[in-house]
Amino acid sequence: MSSSLLDSLFGRHFVTISLMGAKALTISIVIPAYNEESHIRACLDAIAAQTDKPDKVLVVDNNSTDQTVQIAQSYPFVTVLHEPRQGVVHARDRGFDAATTDVIGRIDADTVLPPNWVHTVKRLLANPAYAAVNGPVFYYDMPGSPGNYWVDHQVRIRLYRGAPHAPFLFGSNSALRRSAWQAVRDDVCRMHTIHEDLDLAIHLILAHQPIRYDRSLLAGTSARRYDDGLRQWRQYMRMYLYTYQHHDIYSFSVRVATGMYWLGYLTLRFLRRGKTRPRKNPMAG
Repeated sequence: MSSSLLDSLFGRHFVTISLMGAKALTISIVIPAYNEESHIRACLDAIAAQTDKPDKVLVVDNNSTDQTVQIAQSYPFVTVLHEPRQGVVHARDRGFDAATTDVIGRIDADTVLPPNWVHTVKRLLANPAYAAVNGPVFYYDMPGSPGNYWVDHQVRIRLYRGAPHAPFLFGSNSALRRSAWQAVRDDVCRMHTIHEDLDLAIHLILAHQPIRYDRSLLAGTSARRYDDGLRQWRQYMRMYLYTYQHHDIYSFSVRVATGMYWLGYLTLRFLRRGKTRPRKNPMAG
């Protein structure tokens, strides 16, 4: 992945915007992790290369049996927390509750952040109108990276503009104010049949905590989700729909987005046959 190409796409003109005149926001990055020894090092290397260093990096181990914890502990800027309750929702809660900074960044262990990610989060949340932000992802282990972000962006921008009553946050690439988390912490759902990041977004909107989707908040992620078998993928997409339906949200735009994800799965599944192990269901117990 070329940093110069990233800079040219989402580049230095964002980095040079001044935040002077306002108190600098502090930020923690929370990373839930379960058996992520193959990805966690690249994730943490990218955090170490940030132009604006995060104030804290919290890796929440969710009962890993591989070398995830040992790798994370080898980075002096990382604090490893342990969450014995299995499921990303519990690991997320552990990390969010431990964060004491103004802003909580939320990424996955297979996320690789461009060098200006922390700076971009601070720039976007310098606007007090928003409680949370998220952006598109590119697939760094697929052809056309990082320009292949465009496909993901087309799905998300249409959902953001066309279905404001069906909000979303993307667990691989998002951030929210700690005050916003505190406003919804006791209300979010903790079921294993929904996507916790979508549920969090819904509760933020219900609590009048606005979410911004912004193309400039770019992150890289693995396409390994598309290595799922058909049964696992169908379950994953059912969880997507059920998260909204659980909150009585029935939107044509959500159906369109689901169809686009299915098209992406069928295409990328063919391209990635046998490339990696399928990713574990994030809410599985």
